[in-house]
Amino acid sequence: MRYLVLFLLVTVFASCKKNEDDTSDTNTLPEAKLIFKFHFDSTQTRLDNFGNATGVPSGHGAQSPAFNVMSAHYIELAPDSLTLLGGGDVLYRAPEVNTGGALAIDFSQAVLAPDGGIFFSIPLSQVAPGTYKWLRISLAYQNYDINYRFTYNTVTYDATGTIASFIGFNTYIQNYTVKDSTLAVNANKLQGFWGFESTVLGVTSVSQGQAPPGATTVPNPIASTSPIPAGSCVVTGKFDSPLVISASGTTDQTVMVSVSTNKSFEWVEHSDPLYFEPLDGDTVIDMGVRGIEPHVQ
Repeated sequence: MRYLVLFLLVTVFASCKKNEDDTSDTNTLPEAKLIFKFHFDSTQTRLDNFGNATGVPSGHGAQSPAFNVMSAHYIELAPDSLTLLGGGDVLYRAPEVNTGGALAIDFSQAVLAPDGGIFFSIPLSQVAPGTYKWLRISLAYQNYDINYRFTYNTVTYDATGTIASFIGFNTYIQNYTVKDSTLAVNANKLQGFWGFESTVLGVTSVSQGQAPPGATTVPNPIASTSPIPAGSCVVTGKFDSPLVISASGTTDQTVMVSVSTNKSFEWVEHSDPLYFEPLDGDTVIDMGVRGIEPHVQ
């Protein structure tokens, strides 16, 4: 009898435990999300600040860099072209600090995403239901490889270097890594600050610089009805088909943000055309991307 009672108790306990586990599994099903990914496209149309197709100005040189990573500072969905900046559904704003004096993006908390990588996701339940035709993204940082040319002891070399480019409105940087070299800054840097690293003939060199104010291209095709502040990097793009968010969405939705890198690295030419030759006087003028095309997948 004693063994029978013990057997019944164990059986009841196991049954209860199973029911608890079943309930727990049901309650912890992953929630549907809105997911954003980057795609870097050197063949996408090259746009100016107003969203018009444009070429490289006379006296300038440009090339399409090989992108490594990029980060975003601000993400907003806008229902139409009349929606003013901040008037849509603001999904994300990166951490900001006053450590360097003025308000600035905290680079130490930046999410760096490669081509095809997720740079932001949010539960669909936290996105306002509606139909959205436009996407605004404030880009903050980009890291890419470029080709350049220099002459040493009368011999001309073609080389590759890496650029770390800060294109947010203002960024507080403790330190950052260009490729293999880490540089300490501990200060705010305005839009257009950059670091460059290259190893040639066994010697690694690193330099830093600042593009002129207002020189960074920030395409906004709806600038006439929905302008952006000067010095920001809020790039605006129209969805290929409207993004529809339902209040009862149960499956993930992905937005692939195709970024035009078409000749996005631009310099003032002081030497041979078509080649970036910093030692011969070529100076960086523009590191802004050349438009975005958000695709709903």
